[in-house]
Amino acid sequence: MASRSPAGRSPATLRPISFDLGVSKHAEGSCLVKFGDTHVLCTASIDEQMPGWLKNSGKGWVTAEYGMLPRSTNTRTAREAAKGGQSGRTHEIQRLIGRALRAVTDMRGFGEVQVRLDCDVIQADGGTRTASITGAYVALYQAFATMKKVGAISKIPLREPVAAVSCGLVNGTPMLDLDYNEDSNAQADANFVLTGSGKLVEIQGTAEHHPFTEEEFLALMALAKSGIAELVVKQREALAGIGL
Repeated sequence: MASRSPAGRSPATLRPISFDLGVSKHAEGSCLVKFGDTHVLCTASIDEQMPGWLKNSGKGWVTAEYGMLPRSTNTRTAREAAKGGQSGRTHEIQRLIGRALRAVTDMRGFGEVQVRLDCDVIQADGGTRTASITGAYVALYQAFATMKKVGAISKIPLREPVAAVSCGLVNGTPMLDLDYNEDSNAQADANFVLTGSGKLVEIQGTAEHHPFTEEEFLALMALAKSGIAELVVKQREALAGIGL
């Protein structure tokens, strides 16, 4: 395949990926995840305050919030609080993150407590939602490990990992893990959320300039499956020190 960047990254290659664990002193779980120049701080907090509709149900809950810091992009963006509330985009992304993590969590496995995931974009260069999901899993695992360490639970209530990646058609070529420039010029792009065993959690796909074919979609999904398999390996490596 042809190179897509001065660094020689091929269309089927992820950007450099890293997970820096324990970066927040006070959070039960935390991870600074980097997908190339996209950097997201993910924290997981244990909260005994439950949604009213889940009280006395014997089940816990996992929810997420997402935000971009004012200088995460090339110009300063006003904080959403200063503008009077969250945008529709923010609501949509944080609901996606919550759904993705709940899909792999045993809600009866950690009591009637809520885990709040906060995903704060420090630096954005495309794929902030996919990086958030991938890093949030690592933070969530750490939070459950903290609960296990203090005897609140007997095992980690996660059935398998979950991760996410973007793919798109750029100049007719299927590409994995788009940066901002690639995403801005894509004829079609999609975000894939898959479990460690390859099961589908969610797919968001859009034609930007013209409709794309089923064959092109399948090519993107094949790239996503390969990329997410790599991400899950990296998640496991990052978590190996705390007993995954």
